[in-house]
Amino acid sequence: MNAVILAGDNQADLARINVANKALLSICGRPMIEYVVDALRCSSLVYGISIVGPVEPLKDCLGGRVDYYFEDTGSFFENLEAAMQPFKTDKRVIIVSSDIPMITGEVVDDFVNRCINTDADLCYPIVEKSLNESLFPGFKRTYVRLKEGTFTGGNIFYINPAIFDRCREFAALLVEYRKTPWKTARILGLDLLTLLTLGRLSISKVEKRFFEILGIKAVAIISPFPQLANDVDKPSDIEMVEKYLSK
Repeated sequence: MNAVILAGDNQADLARINVANKALLSICGRPMIEYVVDALRCSSLVYGISIVGPVEPLKDCLGGRVDYYFEDTGSFFENLEAAMQPFKTDKRVIIVSSDIPMITGEVVDDFVNRCINTDADLCYPIVEKSLNESLFPGFKRTYVRLKEGTFTGGNIFYINPAIFDRCREFAALLVEYRKTPWKTARILGLDLLTLLTLGRLSISKVEKRFFEILGIKAVAIISPFPQLANDVDKPSDIEMVEKYLSK
């Protein structure tokens, strides 16, 4: 299994912090990206790592711990497409954001193993609200009430590179609407939007709709590890992450 890290983002909410790129944000005295790379290197299932972002600062920080570096173009999908090039013939890769410093090798292995057992083209982790809030009280997340419970999404994807072009346009909308669940449901169909509004939308119904629209097997992975869901988006997140990592 190979991994792609997306480090081309510099959130506006963090712009006032003196750092060239969000991935280089200092967490407990270390660049945030180091935690993500260390987790992938500690995984028993990850071999190669590709990263897209500001190449020179990332190389200065990470050196040989990353196998392939690609320059940030500013476009999410162009970045992703470039960083996936070394692994484009792989059956599956994982895509990881650079802003989840609390993940570990154990978290990565658990997610990948659950994905492998599904034989899916696309897997996306979700975390139950009470579990997330019990471990990370105070973290503000976007939650969706489904038939099976209330969940927030994670920041790792498991994907078959062969479906990338087929799903690109649809995935762009999902990325755009990721923090507005009702808009996501709307592009999946008005019937799903209605079920979501009523709290009766099931995970299996969403998975089935992905197959109907895109012809792919998409599976939601209910993860026991909230670490993969809590990203650093704003200054208040830094304090909470540092408190957790310094335990």
